[in-house]
Amino acid sequence: MDIYVGSIPFKWKESKLVEIFGEFGEVHSAKIVIDKITRQNKGFAFVEMPNDEEAKAAIKALNGKEFEERKIVVNQSVPNNAGSLDKKKKKTYPAKPENKAWKPFMGIGKNKFGKK
Repeated sequence: MDIYVGSIPFKWKESKLVEIFGEFGEVHSAKIVIDKITRQNKGFAFVEMPNDEEAKAAIKALNGKEFEERKIVVNQSVPNNAGSLDKKKKKTYPAKPENKAWKPFMGIGKNKFGKK
């Protein structure tokens, strides 16, 4: 199960996440999101645990727990595009009339010489 961990202290490394979540079971991976420009962590991470029961126990125990004067947020991770296809509306266009003859645009209120 993928787990979202938010509001983490900026000093944390992946090893700290493995240590904390390792108390509840096997941790497959831990990834802290890093800002490309400043190279500082953005304050959230993702932890992957193969056993769903252990992951749910970790979420329940760690959500709202305080570390280094910050309460971390721990939830099940939801894919970025989950449900976005259902929410998008398909564009509909009016039907083209088939018997309408094509006419060139002559301007608004002007004759062919540009005078009203």
